[in-house]
Amino acid sequence: MEFDELYQEVILDHTRRPRNFGELPGASTHVHGDNPMCGDEITVHLKLGDSGLVEDVSFTGSGCSICMASASLMTLKVKNKPAADSVRLTNKFTSLLTDPAAPLDPANLSELGDLQALLGVRKFPLRVKCATLPWHALKQGLEHPGAPSDLTVDPTPQA
Repeated sequence: MEFDELYQEVILDHTRRPRNFGELPGASTHVHGDNPMCGDEITVHLKLGDSGLVEDVSFTGSGCSICMASASLMTLKVKNKPAADSVRLTNKFTSLLTDPAAPLDPANLSELGDLQALLGVRKFPLRVKCATLPWHALKQGLEHPGAPSDLTVDPTPQA
């Protein structure tokens, strides 16, 4: 199996069987994200511990395969991690997708794991919005815990 095929399989698997999909009982933060350009809508549910740990995370909503796979992969990467580490990973991941000059060398990608499957969307600015929507919602929830909020992603393509 070729490298590209393997990553396509990761995306398809997370689209067909999303991890951590559904309401999260006891969640303290809910952030709704909406991308009006393509119709992706997602709500990230967070349960944060007193020590700043992402004790649990889930998502609900509907969207394209890229959005759903990104949300599913995201929940696996941040669950049981410190919120500060999750914000740092969010910044790194969104930067890699939105900055065409961001280096795609192994040292820069090592912590992404299966998230690397989504790096192909860098070539498609409209799809970048799909992949980053859950991450923007996550970041907003981590930076403003306890405050339910809505987020609308700017549908203008990245340059």
